[in-house]
Amino acid sequence: MSKRIGILTSGGDCPGLNAVIRGAVKTCVQLGYDCVGFLKGYEGLYAPVQYLPLTGESTKGILNQGGTILGSTNKGRFSAIRGVSDRVEIAQHLIDGVKETVRHLDLDGLICVGGDGSLAIAQQFYENGIPVVGVPKTIDNDLTATAFTFGFDSAIECATDALDRLHTTAASHERIMVLEVMGRHAGWIALHSGIAGGGDVILIPEIPWSYEHVCHKILHRESQGKKFTLVVVAEGAHLPDGAMVGEQQDGRQMKLGGIGKAVTQEIERRLHRETRLCVLGHLQRGGAPTTFDRVLATQFGAHAVRLVVEGRFGEMICSRPPEMTSVPIAEAVSKIRQVDPLGPAVQAARALGISFGDRPADELSHGVFDLKLEHVPDGPDTEGLLESTQSAVQAAFA
Repeated sequence: MSKRIGILTSGGDCPGLNAVIRGAVKTCVQLGYDCVGFLKGYEGLYAPVQYLPLTGESTKGILNQGGTILGSTNKGRFSAIRGVSDRVEIAQHLIDGVKETVRHLDLDGLICVGGDGSLAIAQQFYENGIPVVGVPKTIDNDLTATAFTFGFDSAIECATDALDRLHTTAASHERIMVLEVMGRHAGWIALHSGIAGGGDVILIPEIPWSYEHVCHKILHRESQGKKFTLVVVAEGAHLPDGAMVGEQQDGRQMKLGGIGKAVTQEIERRLHRETRLCVLGHLQRGGAPTTFDRVLATQFGAHAVRLVVEGRFGEMICSRPPEMTSVPIAEAVSKIRQVDPLGPAVQAARALGISFGDRPADELSHGVFDLKLEHVPDGPDTEGLLESTQSAVQAAFA
């Protein structure tokens, strides 16, 4: 009897999806499993069922390609989350149809690659007896169970490059430049790219801010002879009154976007300074994955197959350096991992003079190191992640 594993990619696309597919397929080949890929995410599992066989030959050369050869969607008949912890039950006839597809194709397991919303669907599959395992995917890096999600490093590389370019034009014209980046519930992209790209103000969902403090920072820089300012704002950052900027959609999460425009207009109105906006949008999702994301995604694909082989269904593979382990999917999607306002990255940023819009510029570094940095033995060793992932992948394919 042949052994067969299915794989699909769901939700928003991001760099590294093809690396996961390739890692899973090559591992299947090594272990004597057939592999099939379902098209357009979960939609391909239900009539009309759409899938294609995946082989070493058909996945050749996709390691460095962005997007996904299987296609993806965050719309359609399958929807499991409208907001944070707002689960929507999948219709039973859809569940039954997926079970029939799995039975008809004689799948030993189904690998579902996606973010919190997509994995919430996988969890419902598992609760209905479908043998699934999860692979975490989100450029926002906001899943608590894993130290990193693939796509995040590629996204901050894109945002940092944008800041490098905005820096030169801002300095040349003595302008204030506002860069809006992705990050619905967590400000990891804004924080990391803002530090790496020399941002002066970083606005994120986790830290309440005011226009007064942002403008004070800009004026403080001018008093020091610095005639330009770079402002990085996450799309999910709340306005000072607590509101989020975006378009409300019936039955779905709010489509975020526009916070950068609001910040740009208000700075210009208050300070009468030339202020320009750049919205990165889907540029952060496109393009080739970085080396880090290729290695991490490949490892996720290989170890997802391992979970299927070991019969550990209902679990999501996760990176907890130096280990590659797994947790129940239900646990993985139950809580968003946000930036710690008192964490070491924020402390370092404040020590550099970066403003988070929550205090006057002359108080930015006051008390920043009052909290002692302590070693947490059970915490993820993110510093050694790349080395551990590379060695693990080399061992897996030796």
